[in-house]
Amino acid sequence: MEVENMNDDVYTFALKNTLDEIQNICPDIRNAFIFKEDGEIIAGDMNTPEKNIVRVVNAFDGIFEKADSLNGVESITLEGSKGKLVVSCVNDLYLVTVTSKEADMKYVNTVTRVLIPTILKLVEKFNPASLKNNLPQAEAEPETIPRSLAFGIERPTEESDEQQLLSEKTRERFKPEVKPEPILPEPPVNQLIVENLGGLLVPSDTVRVDNATLTQWIELYEGRKIGEVEIETFDGKTIRCKVKPIKESKHEGKGIVQMPEKVQLKLEIRKGELVRIKPIVEQ
Repeated sequence: MEVENMNDDVYTFALKNTLDEIQNICPDIRNAFIFKEDGEIIAGDMNTPEKNIVRVVNAFDGIFEKADSLNGVESITLEGSKGKLVVSCVNDLYLVTVTSKEADMKYVNTVTRVLIPTILKLVEKFNPASLKNNLPQAEAEPETIPRSLAFGIERPTEESDEQQLLSEKTRERFKPEVKPEPILPEPPVNQLIVENLGGLLVPSDTVRVDNATLTQWIELYEGRKIGEVEIETFDGKTIRCKVKPIKESKHEGKGIVQMPEKVQLKLEIRKGELVRIKPIVEQ
């Protein structure tokens, strides 16, 4: 789920209302909020102070750094004497819910795993440009039409030929220069070896490549953002995925692409096979 092309206020408002509605449907949920992997808080319910959300997010930083060692884990559940705290992955976001000790977790999971993804899909389809169409347009000033032209009478030209020629040269001289759009180079194609990517709350639509490779791509395209790549097998199968740098330093410079099992299944490949990968440059 790419979030960057959307209106942030609408996005946050929709998610906040959803969290409040979840608590109305399931009173056993005492607190709920959503944040990104980098720690950015997206939305929280009205009962949870922001300072408490920040503490929880900071507490999970260390866990996420070591997440790759725990393959196949999709959520974390912490049980205390007064309740439970559950962290689950929804697309590229993390949903945190705090429930009472007596909460029916099957019902809680059903509510959160249905409502949150549904709202995310609806918000992704929302077009912010449609808001602009509903804004009142500024009242245009009436165009002043010369009386002679209003009656279909052409106004006499009083300029001499020399004056007209001078006016044309002046307009030509001060004509604004239109700069051509820069021609972007062809995307480079790298051949990388597939490695498995698993772990705690790992998004199923994101692959990881060497940070040096990402840096080379960004420098080639003069700092343009590269958030996605196209992966192609030698059988001609292709897929478009989000991309992030590899976390572990031990894998740097080894010419690998870490790939979730879901992506490998779609491409019908496995660990150790070679694939072609190229950046998708945002215009």
